[in-house]
Amino acid sequence: MIAKNGATTQGGRTEEPDPRADPTKIRNQPALTTSTGLGWLIVGGLLAATGIAILVPMLDLALPSVAMTGIVLLAALYAVMLITRFTTSPGRVRLGIMAVGMLAIAVVALACIGLITATAWHII
Repeated sequence: MIAKNGATTQGGRTEEPDPRADPTKIRNQPALTTSTGLGWLIVGGLLAATGIAILVPMLDLALPSVAMTGIVLLAALYAVMLITRFTTSPGRVRLGIMAVGMLAIAVVALACIGLITATAWHII
């Protein structure tokens, strides 16, 4: 029998549902549990390529050192994702590292582009 809170009752005692069995929780999504990592590589590669494509013309604007640093960091972060994909055993750890790598690519690209743009427009 299922109680109002989602717990099951058997013989007068209440058993809480297993939180790991809930497929709607973010940590239980297939992209973080059973994926091969190919999706993270594709999206991370597209994100890194887009960031680099935007930063290369910004080498002529204010703060060319920030643009160059951003380009190098984006390439290095994607390389870490590639290395992780082929050297780490399958599972949550590999997929977690790749997810963090993709998020880091997005943060680095956004920070560098934002800083260069703000400086070129004399906002900061």
